[in-house]
Amino acid sequence: MPGIDRAARYTRRRLYGLALISALAVAGVANHELHWGQKTTSQAAARQHAATRAISLQDYEVVIDAKPIPGAAELSGITYDFDRDRLLAISNDGPAEVVALSRNGDVLERYRLEGFDDTEAIAYMGNGRIAITNETLQRLNFVDIPAQSGTIAAKGSPFLTLGLNMHRGNKGFEGLAYDAAGDRVFIAKERDPRQLFEVDGVAASLGGRLQLALQDHTDWIDREVSTGDLADVCFDPKTGHLVLLSEESKELVELDGDGRFVSSRPLSGRRSGLAHDAPSPEGVTMDAAGNIYIVSEPNLFYMLRKKS
Repeated sequence: MPGIDRAARYTRRRLYGLALISALAVAGVANHELHWGQKTTSQAAARQHAATRAISLQDYEVVIDAKPIPGAAELSGITYDFDRDRLLAISNDGPAEVVALSRNGDVLERYRLEGFDDTEAIAYMGNGRIAITNETLQRLNFVDIPAQSGTIAAKGSPFLTLGLNMHRGNKGFEGLAYDAAGDRVFIAKERDPRQLFEVDGVAASLGGRLQLALQDHTDWIDREVSTGDLADVCFDPKTGHLVLLSEESKELVELDGDGRFVSSRPLSGRRSGLAHDAPSPEGVTMDAAGNIYIVSEPNLFYMLRKKS
């Protein structure tokens, strides 16, 4: 019934708000002004810089197919460092590290992770700052990456924990993306249930002025995405669209800024253009030129380019 549906939605929003307040208290960011609800100004700014054209995943062809990354184990995420025009891949096993790569998949630097656990996703935020997820705790740690190979420590770093639909299994925060112009973080929860969250005002809050707003876009996933899970998400600043990656379905899915389906592309079968199916695709990102990069466990690197 309509009244019951509205009550259920209201109750869920209250629960999400309470969960985020608790998380922020743990992070030690109390006594600041917190603005809830839809941040129309940041969304408008994000959409102003977005072009009207789509990414059109079906138009991409394979350029690099399953290139092994030496010394890497269990690659679980990848992001584009737009300040240094390079890629940053993260692994969660043997040992956990961030590996800096050229856009051709060559190793440039290695950064050992200290004090992190179950690192599944990474997002570059600008000015040397990255966000790293802990899947089990559903936590985001915000740290600075060294200028050269070295250690990245979790101890003492700012963090945000969102205890929403916590799951005892390995089914928590699996994907992460950042929209620099809109100062928005997108977080993908793997499954049971599949969920997509948006947190606005992250960089501004880390700068000392807390103005976080949490939005639940799970309805986008329920309505438009039929994949078995969500392994990662990336944001394309040129279009304002999202690209979602499914490890189980071995598929990329494009959604527009309002969560509507736009295009998709398989990473398995004859239509994929790959010599062999991507065994376990876990991370996806895009560079400034619109090229798409994917990492698959254990240590495979892929590059897709739009056909000219």
